[in-house]
Amino acid sequence: MSDHSKTTGRGTLAVHAGVEPDPSTGAIMTPVYMTSTYVQEGVGNHKGYEYSRTHNPTRTALESAFAALEHGAHGLAFASGLAAMDTVLKTLKPGDEVISTNDLYGGSYRLFTTVFAHYGIVFHFVNLSDLDALRSALNAQTRLVWVETPTNPMMQITDIAAVADAVRGSGARVVVDNTFASPMLQNPLNLGADMVMHSATKYLGGHSDVVMGCLVTSDEHWADQLRTLQNSCGAVPGPMDCFLVLRGLKTLHLRMQRHCDNGARIAHHLTQHPAIAKVHWPGFPSHPGHEVAARQMHGFGGMVSFTLRDNNLDMAKKLVATTRLFTLAESLGGVESLIGHPATMTHASIPKEVREKTGVTDGLIRLSVGVEDVEDLIDDLNQALASATGIHG
Repeated sequence: MSDHSKTTGRGTLAVHAGVEPDPSTGAIMTPVYMTSTYVQEGVGNHKGYEYSRTHNPTRTALESAFAALEHGAHGLAFASGLAAMDTVLKTLKPGDEVISTNDLYGGSYRLFTTVFAHYGIVFHFVNLSDLDALRSALNAQTRLVWVETPTNPMMQITDIAAVADAVRGSGARVVVDNTFASPMLQNPLNLGADMVMHSATKYLGGHSDVVMGCLVTSDEHWADQLRTLQNSCGAVPGPMDCFLVLRGLKTLHLRMQRHCDNGARIAHHLTQHPAIAKVHWPGFPSHPGHEVAARQMHGFGGMVSFTLRDNNLDMAKKLVATTRLFTLAESLGGVESLIGHPATMTHASIPKEVREKTGVTDGLIRLSVGVEDVEDLIDDLNQALASATGIHG
């Protein structure tokens, strides 16, 4: 396979990374290798593939694409984003410590606190935009610093380069969950992070038809350790899922531009609505992380959250059930717009007193802004807000 990792254009990488015409037929798309095993000419004499839990040619192409898009040397695909996280955490041992952002996807928080905490891993949740708080939590047992930026769902921004500088030499590694930004908007390895993680279910796949996760690093030793765990534990994606994400990647740059454009229009519109107390979106100059986001991102993305003025649970539930184009559903990053209520959906696994400290209140609504005509999306939000709150924008 040709190395496209040195290609500078993000759009060109999206189209070409990891794939080559099939040598046997000339097919322009990577074939879906629907096989569990591979014929060997003799004991140990094979063509690079023995068993599809270990390797599959369709997955190999996708893992190469992941690595190229994130400017890393090694990509690994997993059956879900949480399976990717699980594999990273399995490189730790009892007594090791992890510092994580305090505004965190509920599934990540659940994995940390209800699974790995029982194996003796210690987790600290801090505001990673506060470098003093990070330094206070850092100690000789710290092995990972887990970053989400932008965070889910409050859209907090962490300065990746500053975090990497703060922990350098400590023995800790920086892992960035880059799901909200995608490689089109942010490349954490270029900013000093040691690893990037994605829920590829979201923007990378982009069409709400596959569940997958991935890791990318340039650390060869760590990559070898992760590959051993990937093969030993077996949480790998099937070849058809790999094909679907490879196909999705080819339009990633085009989709992300539209997500960004639509997200900006909707965020600005919502600030003018009298039923809304606050809109959370890093593109606003007033956002506390705006300067950092403008420096480390290529756009502000299509994720927007907002808090209702009355902060009322019943009102919030009525709002998310009243939209017509924004579909009430978990997940994000697909071409269709989605609306959700984090407190009872994506972040329900986080105790109320914990999530409310970061702003995940009963009146918080999260939008994954899709690629539809933005005027239609604005009209939909207007009618739903009027129906739920009685207030017209």
